[in-house]
Amino acid sequence: MSPLRRRMIEDMTVRNLAPATQRAYIGAVKKLSQYFGGRSPDRLGRDDIHAFQLHLTTTGLAWSSFNRIVCGLQFFYTVTLNRSDIMERIPYARTPTKLPVVLSADEIVRFLEALPNLKSRVALTTAYAAGLRASEAVALKVEDIDSARGVIHVRNGKGGKDRDVMLAPNLLEILRTYYRIVRPKVYLFPGRNVERPYNVSNLYAACRRAIAVTGLKKHITLHTMRHSFATHLLEQGTDIRIVQVLLGHRRLSSTEIYTHVSTGTICATKSPLEHLSVKVVSRP
Repeated sequence: MSPLRRRMIEDMTVRNLAPATQRAYIGAVKKLSQYFGGRSPDRLGRDDIHAFQLHLTTTGLAWSSFNRIVCGLQFFYTVTLNRSDIMERIPYARTPTKLPVVLSADEIVRFLEALPNLKSRVALTTAYAAGLRASEAVALKVEDIDSARGVIHVRNGKGGKDRDVMLAPNLLEILRTYYRIVRPKVYLFPGRNVERPYNVSNLYAACRRAIAVTGLKKHITLHTMRHSFATHLLEQGTDIRIVQVLLGHRRLSSTEIYTHVSTGTICATKSPLEHLSVKVVSRP
């Protein structure tokens, strides 16, 4: 490992960046170096980074991935090299706003029942019931299910934040049945090595198989469970600030996107046409 990479890892560790974020940032700097034939990134300047960005736009890279790379370079040059002058004119991409895919209640049931094995089915049922990210669901430990208080403790979520979410009574019954069958010791959803959690990649594979079985045409991902959770709560009349807390969003604006896909909210809004007396008749 080069001294430069070691210093960057130390800088990220001191700031308590999540392991996945650290890998993404290291990968961004590595891509930049590779594009210039392995040149050390501390010898590259603003024009080089600009040329690299232009290259990325020609590869068909998703805008979210593009911005993730820019974030990694921003950290490297601003923090590790203390060269904020390089990044001050390096732009992020404007990402198009897309509404999240949401499943109806019937589609949720079809999808969950089509999951191929017990562990993936219960893990994603838990993710939907509590609005968890897939990574948060597989990281749950047996002790995190607090049946006495009726909550699930989510530890070290995105941004390193802990939060409590509801433990639905029917989910508790599902988890108790699952526990009697699997007998997990540490992690609620253990991997092959019981000392480690279930691999999220296994959930991705299970998700793909379930989609094929159900024939659902929507673009379903693991995160669709979380999107559906938030939207269904809003349709039930839950205050958006409560939804914000349950999702662990820092900003209310992150939660507000679900108001645009809540059919309950949309259908409850009256069209201005309802205040008019209009009759459309065909001409004789």
